[in-house]
Amino acid sequence: MKKSSSSLRPLKFQKSYLPHAEGSCLVSMGNTKVLCVATVENKIPPHAEEKGTGWIHAEYAMLPRSGESRSPRKKTTQGGRVQEISRLVGRSLRAAVDLKKLFPYSIIVDCDVIRADGGTRTASINGGLIALVQALKQMKAKGEIQAWPLKNFIGAVSVGVIKGKPVVDICYAEDKDAETDLNVVMTESGDMIEVQGTAEKTPFSQKELLQMVRLAQKSIKRIIQAQKKIIGPLPQS
Repeated sequence: MKKSSSSLRPLKFQKSYLPHAEGSCLVSMGNTKVLCVATVENKIPPHAEEKGTGWIHAEYAMLPRSGESRSPRKKTTQGGRVQEISRLVGRSLRAAVDLKKLFPYSIIVDCDVIRADGGTRTASINGGLIALVQALKQMKAKGEIQAWPLKNFIGAVSVGVIKGKPVVDICYAEDKDAETDLNVVMTESGDMIEVQGTAEKTPFSQKELLQMVRLAQKSIKRIIQAQKKIIGPLPQS
């Protein structure tokens, strides 16, 4: 059954997918599947130590055969696109946390794309948040951190303009024909963390941009509801 232009593809979170990790989640958005794993380290980079904060770092990669054809492993784990997405995921997750309350720890969130069908970066953010919160809950339970550091739930989704109509959470086949490609990251309250937009064929208007952002916001609210449900109760302080 084909989804409507304003609805998400089937969304599924499987937390604790790797039981030995401090936090992990296999996220599925349609046919896109990303394994997100959080690792806690008792060390921080020099720039964070100078500020007296903890740190959150993300690393994104794709399995060589996650797409329709095999890509060289070096290309799927290195290069400009991989670095750009890794930075996006890291920035997004840091926006969810009071880093001062994480001091003196770092959390590394690895996002490995198992199956790619569009929206891998937004799926990485959505699943990465769940893995991150799992790790934070474990740290709080162990007394490694005293105050609960999560400030915001965050979510991300892609929006494309196809034949003049905004379509949320587009798959690869839709993405190839999209006139505009937009990735939106927001907090639960609707504040923007990042908006990445490109006119692939025809420039888009301010009105169209607002339509896409509103569509993204509605979908991100649903994503965050699903995140909260799978994460469960949070520490009080």
